[in-house]
Amino acid sequence: MIYKMSRTDDEEFDYRTLLEQEAASLLSKLGEIGYSDIGGTGLEYDSNFADSSQVSAEKSETESMVGELRSALLDVKDALARMENGTYGICQGCGNTISPSRLEALPAVKYCITCASENSKKIGK
Repeated sequence: MIYKMSRTDDEEFDYRTLLEQEAASLLSKLGEIGYSDIGGTGLEYDSNFADSSQVSAEKSETESMVGELRSALLDVKDALARMENGTYGICQGCGNTISPSRLEALPAVKYCITCASENSKKIGK
């Protein structure tokens, strides 16, 4: 089933394809920096990986980047699951419909702009 929402009377936007492309892009980026999700092996480093402070800092930075990419990938997979259960495009805060323009910009978004703004204020962002 392809999930499409009307943007105008005669135009539809395919969010599933957009999300699938985003997932593929995130997986590609993870692969490029040496992250292997197969079997839960995590980051792969050369066996001759030095243990200097600079290398440790770079390793920490890479692990942080992997965390952000994996989080984004989980959000995309969650959005695809919401499509399957019929709740995609519904704000998880207030239950209202998320605007199509917001979904186009951030297809994995969980909250409408109002709830996202309120959440940002609560956590001080």
